[in-house]
Amino acid sequence: MSRFMKTLTSNVHFYTAQMERLPIVVFIGNELAGSGVIEDVTDTSVKVRGEYYMRAACTFKYAS
Repeated sequence: MSRFMKTLTSNVHFYTAQMERLPIVVFIGNELAGSGVIEDVTDTSVKVRGEYYMRAACTFKYAS
C-alpha cells in the first residue's frame, strides 16, 4: 500500500518516518515549506533539513 502524499497525523507516523528515513514534505497552508527526512520530533515541532516546523501550523505528508 502506497503512503504517497498521505498525511502524518500521529506520533507513530512521525517516529516511523524518522526511523525508516522516509522522505516527507511540509506544507504551511497550501504552500510547500520544505522536504526531506525527519531529523528530530518533539511534541511541538519536527526538524527537517535543519529547519524546525511547528506541528500545529504545518501539514506533513509522505513524499514516497
